[in-house]
Amino acid sequence: IFNQSVPINQKFLKRKILTNSITYSDEIKLKYKENVISFNFAALNFISPKNNTFAYFLEGVDKNWHYSKGKHFATYTNLKPKKYNLKIKAANNDGLWSDEIRSLKITVIPPFYMTKIFKFMAIMLFATMLFLVFKYRTRHIEKKKNEFEKQLKEKQESEEQLRGALKEVKKLKDNLHLENIYLHDEIKLNNNFNEIITESKKMNEILKQVELVAESNSTVLILGESGTGKDLLARAIQSISVRKNKPFIKVDCASLPPNLIESELFGHEKGAFTGAINQKNGRFEIANSGTIFLDEIGELPLKLQQKLLRVLQEGKFERLGSTKTLQTDVRIIAATNRDLDEEVSKGKFREDLFYRLNVFPITTPPLRERIEDVPILTKYFVEKYSVKFGKKITNISGQTIEKLMTYSWPGNIRELENIIQRAIIISNNEKLVLGKWFGNTNGQNNKDEYISLDEVQRRHIVKVLDMTKWKVSGDLGAAKILDVNPKTLHSRMKKLNISKNN
Repeated sequence: IFNQSVPINQKFLKRKILTNSITYSDEIKLKYKENVISFNFAALNFISPKNNTFAYFLEGVDKNWHYSKGKHFATYTNLKPKKYNLKIKAANNDGLWSDEIRSLKITVIPPFYMTKIFKFMAIMLFATMLFLVFKYRTRHIEKKKNEFEKQLKEKQESEEQLRGALKEVKKLKDNLHLENIYLHDEIKLNNNFNEIITESKKMNEILKQVELVAESNSTVLILGESGTGKDLLARAIQSISVRKNKPFIKVDCASLPPNLIESELFGHEKGAFTGAINQKNGRFEIANSGTIFLDEIGELPLKLQQKLLRVLQEGKFERLGSTKTLQTDVRIIAATNRDLDEEVSKGKFREDLFYRLNVFPITTPPLRERIEDVPILTKYFVEKYSVKFGKKITNISGQTIEKLMTYSWPGNIRELENIIQRAIIISNNEKLVLGKWFGNTNGQNNKDEYISLDEVQRRHIVKVLDMTKWKVSGDLGAAKILDVNPKTLHSRMKKLNISKNN
């Protein structure tokens, strides 16, 4: 063993010690480099061992027994690191085999890198490396995820800010659009003068009052008959006030249906009533920091007067269908052709609201009380509508001016404007012709000098409708001549019970 002979003797059997000081056992161990092993074997109890037949079998290498007669050795090379078991048996010359098979366990010790410990350590190292790589990748992915989430959050915040900004822009755009609509309607309906034209002392006194009150933020109540220029005075107050560059919103309380006026004034939420498919800002909200002109305030329904009173007192209101209170800083200018004192006594107008509105009252005089303005107003309207109708009227006779100045003008300046338009239409040359119809109207007016204001309006509207063959809208319609919105004219006709069959 180990390329050394092992003598067998009794001492060896007793001590079980090999001569190379290796403790004997039924097993020998070889390093993987000593994987060449030779065995010499002998049958100790036979008489002629040289003639014996031997058989050996190495489990793990041989598939069958090897038989050798007279051969007493066996050699195995390139044994792989693992455990083997060498079995030997012998037969005598008569072919009788020994009953007992001797065996020797052989272990070829593998190198460290082939041991289970090494494999376990390698597996653990590999697993550790995988774990570290996994941790690194996880941290890298987590870092990327956090960066992505941060970017996503920043993007979402930016988008939210952008949506908020777009929402604010849309709100401002909607408000501006509504302001433009209201201002367009204001200009279309009532912008009859580039400036207030007057030579009347009474009117000049009123303009001085306008200058005084315009500098303050106080509420103004403009009283006077229809067609006396109440809206023009309201715009004059706005134009020289500290709010001149802020919104100026007009609301014609007489032209708005009772079921919609609250929504128009204070706005409504989506679904507040049938047809409210979107949220709408009211005119008080749009006029914030500016001025709101409530024309025909006497027509405001009684149930809304309390809400208007609250706006006057506290500057607060709620949209229709909302519980959220909104704040507004708006100057109110109101106008009416009604006697509010009488309306209060009849219970049709709140007394507390009247006193709140009547902080600074201005009464516009009817045209019959400033008759000296008829010539200058006539000249202005002739110049204005001559261009509009494509005519060149340069001659206004003294007789015509006299006729105009002797008329009582129940429709005031608006009636004068309409009369001039009609005269220009029928004038075929450079001279202004009033026509026979004007004298007939004047005579009828003298006869019915004390008829009601509503009756005066009714007769005037019917007269214009007859002239237009009851055409209400369009370029040659009654609304155009009367210079009012067709809806307003329809509302007034309904109120005054005017129809073609009556």
